[in-house]
Amino acid sequence: MEGRRMAGATDIFDTGLIVGRFNPPHLGHSWFINQAAGRCRRLVVFVNTRDGETVPGDLRVQWLADLHPDITVTRVAHNLDTDWNDEELWAKWIALFRTRWPHETGPQVVFSSDSYVSELARRLGARAIVVDEPRVNVPISATQIRNDPLGNLGMLAPVVREWVETNHGLFGP
Repeated sequence: MEGRRMAGATDIFDTGLIVGRFNPPHLGHSWFINQAAGRCRRLVVFVNTRDGETVPGDLRVQWLADLHPDITVTRVAHNLDTDWNDEELWAKWIALFRTRWPHETGPQVVFSSDSYVSELARRLGARAIVVDEPRVNVPISATQIRNDPLGNLGMLAPVVREWVETNHGLFGP
């Protein structure tokens, strides 16, 4: 299934899904979530977490739920690798996602800025929509924030910014 570009799209879907780590959530994530939410009656955001991450998973889930109260934010705790060439691993990911899906049917569409969205959507029986793949609308990534937390404070919502300012030493040198 070919990923479809967001620009000019008008279809409204019943259920949509976004999958990510959001480690930490930033203004680019919020922009992206708002774009997807405008295309769905119900949007679910899966926050993939594992033990030992710099920003605790429960905190990321809470921040996103507070910042986006009209969507469903669900923590997906796991210890799975991400090797998109491994069929067995794909099966484990899809099974895990299905156990965390909060609705009887769906998703109808999976939104992402990453290239794996087409295959993820296909395996979930959904349509793939690519949103701002080059990340030009809000040019930031969580990796950039983890690499330079204090230099990127302006790309964080106030509640996240406060935590990063207090805990920036956890991000490494």
